[in-house]
Amino acid sequence: MKRLLVSLGLSALLLCPSMVMAKDLTIGLILVGPYNDKGYSQAQYEGGKYVEEKLPGAKLIYLDKVNPADRPGLTIPQVVDDLVEKGADLIIAGSDDMKDGIREAASLHPDKTFIHISGDDVLTGKAPANLGNLFGRMEYGKMMAGFAAALTSKTGKIAYLGPLINEETRRLAASAFLGARYAWTEVLGHKAEDLQFKVSWIGFWFNIPGVTTDPTQVATSFFDGGYDVVISGIDTPEAVTVARQKRDQGRDAWAIPYDYAKACEGQGPTCIGVPYFNWGPDFLRQAKAVQGGTWKQDFEWVAPHWADINDHDASIVGFMAGEGLSAENKARLDAFVADLGAKKVNLFKGPLNFQDGSVFLKEGQEAADEQVWSLPQLLQGMEGQSSAK
Repeated sequence: MKRLLVSLGLSALLLCPSMVMAKDLTIGLILVGPYNDKGYSQAQYEGGKYVEEKLPGAKLIYLDKVNPADRPGLTIPQVVDDLVEKGADLIIAGSDDMKDGIREAASLHPDKTFIHISGDDVLTGKAPANLGNLFGRMEYGKMMAGFAAALTSKTGKIAYLGPLINEETRRLAASAFLGARYAWTEVLGHKAEDLQFKVSWIGFWFNIPGVTTDPTQVATSFFDGGYDVVISGIDTPEAVTVARQKRDQGRDAWAIPYDYAKACEGQGPTCIGVPYFNWGPDFLRQAKAVQGGTWKQDFEWVAPHWADINDHDASIVGFMAGEGLSAENKARLDAFVADLGAKKVNLFKGPLNFQDGSVFLKEGQEAADEQVWSLPQLLQGMEGQSSAK
């Protein structure tokens, strides 16, 4: 009888390969901010936990607050050495400023797989063979943010709370401006020159006292200067916090936070909505490829899942409406999203000039991906610095 049961067990395993134990996979995640920041880092942390939940044999380990202020002197290769010692097979570096360090670490550990979020070493040819790039096309999310902001604003004065200045942050701020201008002119029927769109940069992804400009002070100065909607481009929720304070004082004040799907929760009508990253599905896809031995190096700039941008099992980028978005404007936003997905609307289409007046795109010309990715300046009609120099 015992021999028969063993035989039946082996047959069952042969008939049902899914019953075979999955190969263990440890994911080492490097976060630039706190894992519970209600912003960029928490979105990545929850993406890692999603993989742990969905993939048999997967285990998440992580180190957060990997930045010069919280961990002075700590290098990315040192972090990777520690994660590898703890068993990491797939290492994900979450921030643009980790580019040089994660490239060096990947070269030092050629038997491990590395993903750099937001980087482009694969495009530039700098990446070792075991390093890939992944990012979501948040440009669409920022277009939605700008669109919703312009529909909501009573003054036509919209502000953008920016982090540091680089190609990524320029193109995201520009995307928000283009979304706002489209709503202002094509939906509301106003003149483009009557829209004010100001960008102020704090110097990093979140506040570092004594190093960055204080985002609370910047947001406060926006509202005190007559701007009634602040779109955030930083990792943390200062914009919506200040907006709520102003609203409590009886002011018209709205904000659009960033990165995290639940950022509007508890903020009431102050919060118009939030464009957010949903890393779980694409982290899971990468992890499955590593676990199954099929991973290949690639540069991936992933579009939203247009059938439902808020499908948390499918879309890397979404937009969650807040209480501050009226039913009428929500319907307008939904139609705008549908047009973006169907390619009926392309906001990176000429005529568009750079901030200095030089031509970016001629009449009717559509920007190539590389032109958007490496945007060298803000656009004409935007107020603010295009470079840190």
